[in-house]
Amino acid sequence: MKSVLLIGLGRFGKHIAIQLNKLGHEVLGIDHDEEKVNEAMDIVTDAQIGDSTNEAFLRSLGVGNFDICFVTISNDFQSSLETTYLLKELGASFVVARAERDGQERFLLRNGADKVVYPEKQVANWAAIRYSSDHILDYIELDSKHSLYEVSIPEGWIGKSIIQLDVRRKYNLTIIGIKRDEEMDFMVKPETILTKDTTLLVLGEYKALQKCFKT
Repeated sequence: MKSVLLIGLGRFGKHIAIQLNKLGHEVLGIDHDEEKVNEAMDIVTDAQIGDSTNEAFLRSLGVGNFDICFVTISNDFQSSLETTYLLKELGASFVVARAERDGQERFLLRNGADKVVYPEKQVANWAAIRYSSDHILDYIELDSKHSLYEVSIPEGWIGKSIIQLDVRRKYNLTIIGIKRDEEMDFMVKPETILTKDTTLLVLGEYKALQKCFKT
């Protein structure tokens, strides 16, 4: 369990709060809007009304005692910058800030953010890859080139073994898991035979996956 300071209780901030709550973390939610604070009371451990650009207010929260500080302020980039800067100045150990437009990331990083999330762009990238392919069911980006993909298998792969497909040599893709009946098995054996209900967890580059599946 971690202690989390969440500044900004708009739609994105509330979604983060809900997920953190499900994961069992302690969350202090902050917003200058009393209505948003009241609406979030059921999904955070505690909530306060306050101006996060006010140094005295932030200092009173003891920001250095939190494991993570999220800055999810909506439609006010200047306040996001100021808040991010003050958090680091007051000893915050790890600050994650939200960007809403291209170009904001570098300013947030310069102002002290340890990580920047850009949800609209990230979801757009995910949707473009996910729904433009006939085989990709889900994916997690690992770096600018490599991702983990959950893929359904082509009809021509049914009844064949992992070693027969030889996708590592042919496409530089690595099969690291096999999923059947919602159960993922990471003990992948070369002799494993693929069936109609099989999906694969594959590590590699998107271009290589395109060539392999001809998507």
